Amino acid sequence: MIEKQQNEKEDKLTRARKYEQEKEEPQNAENRPAFHVTPPVGWMNDPNGFSLYQGEYHLFYQYHPYSTQWGPMHWGHCKTKDFVKWEQLPCALAPDTDYDGQGCFSGSAVEHEGKHILMYTSVRELGTEDGARVIRQTQSIAVGDGLNYTKIQQNPVITADVLPEGSSSIDFRDPRIWKEGNTFYSCIGSRNADDSGQIALFSSGDTETWKWEGIIDRCNNRYGKMWECPDFFTLEEKQVLIVSPQFMRAEGLEFHNGNNSIYFAGTFDRETKQFLREEAGSIDYGLDFYAPQTVETADGRRVMIAWMQSWDNYLTPEDFAWSGVMTIPRELSFKGNKLIQKPIRELEAYWKKEIVHKAVKLEKQAGEKMLDGIHGRIFDMTVECTGSDYRSFEIILAADSENRTSLIYDREKGTLTTDRTYSGLVHDLISTRSMVTEEHDGKISLRILMDKFTLEVFANDGEQAMTSLIYTPLCARDIRFSCDGTAEISVVMHELV
Repeated sequence: MIEKQQNEKEDKLTRARKYEQEKEEPQNAENRPAFHVTPPVGWMNDPNGFSLYQGEYHLFYQYHPYSTQWGPMHWGHCKTKDFVKWEQLPCALAPDTDYDGQGCFSGSAVEHEGKHILMYTSVRELGTEDGARVIRQTQSIAVGDGLNYTKIQQNPVITADVLPEGSSSIDFRDPRIWKEGNTFYSCIGSRNADDSGQIALFSSGDTETWKWEGIIDRCNNRYGKMWECPDFFTLEEKQVLIVSPQFMRAEGLEFHNGNNSIYFAGTFDRETKQFLREEAGSIDYGLDFYAPQTVETADGRRVMIAWMQSWDNYLTPEDFAWSGVMTIPRELSFKGNKLIQKPIRELEAYWKKEIVHKAVKLEKQAGEKMLDGIHGRIFDMTVECTGSDYRSFEIILAADSENRTSLIYDREKGTLTTDRTYSGLVHDLISTRSMVTEEHDGKISLRILMDKFTLEVFANDGEQAMTSLIYTPLCARDIRFSCDGTAEISVVMHELV
């Protein structure tokens, strides 16, 4: 029986590795972003195990190699030295045991004594009750060398039995593991008896036996319901909790309906194991951003990456062999209590030709304006707009005679809007989202990072971010500018890769 089970394990993981190797499109395929992580084949969602191991940065992700739709979750795997060029590695985990047969869900990783330790949510189906499937989510460990990983015999190492009475055994997932001194810690998303999100904390001396420490925070149904994908770290003397709430309701332009990603800054009382938080803020205001995870770099920076897709708006073209993109890794810092995000500085090493236009006048009666050399679908471009005699300012991207995606700054309302209505969509999907954006000293500054189908906008030196997908045909390469009134713009573009 043991030999049979071992063969089944090998078969599932081997099958996944062979399949991705056979079906993978070349990494430089025309319809694949140049410097954003995508799966070799099939479906990708949450980033997992974003970690530094033996001098390289490893990224795992939720992965279903056999279709471009969500399915039984595996862990895909890649690594990088500079956060820009990624090396695809073989599938790391497959749902091949009795305790994770329904999926190896999201988790994290840490280096310890030369080993790479993965902690993930193992999902098991117990059968049916009153016609409904009975699912249990537990936490498990796999140990490896950066390429191959073995699940430990003690799995699952944490179950929901120790949670407060009435807590869900179905919604208990996404462990975030880290180490302080000789102790490992893990915070895990859970759902309280009142049906709202909570974050449970555990500790261990060896990653095999875990001690319940308590609930560090709960939302009391204030910010959505279940809190997925927690991350908990110190940044510039502030303690930060990142969560991705499900079932949020819109609040002005700060939070939108559905799945959000939010952050709290605050302090952590190590005696009471309580996180004392300030008000929540959105991490990203775009149409496609979820489940961010961070890593501390070798030089002490805190870097974040997220899934660039939405559960509620599936955009992937039918002829694509893969679905899912990660954001550009972003460096985090604080400006007061405001979280600042900037594209990883290593990207600048890939800047190619620089094109500069200074003090370009835009007038309503002149219509849309194009600038020499400002076009394309793979670039890093900063646009600054000044003036007191205009109502709105528009940057039109990925444009041709039929397609366009717009960034619209409404000066009177003080909002920045992404509009992909005319980006080539043929389904009735959410196409616009706005955020409140302030001018500084009479100027609005937008850094726009585009990689074929990805659009990431960083407003006012990283004070806000807005991330969206557009699957516009790659032949649409025009960039245009216009305004309602009279304004002046300066543009600096760097071609990339």
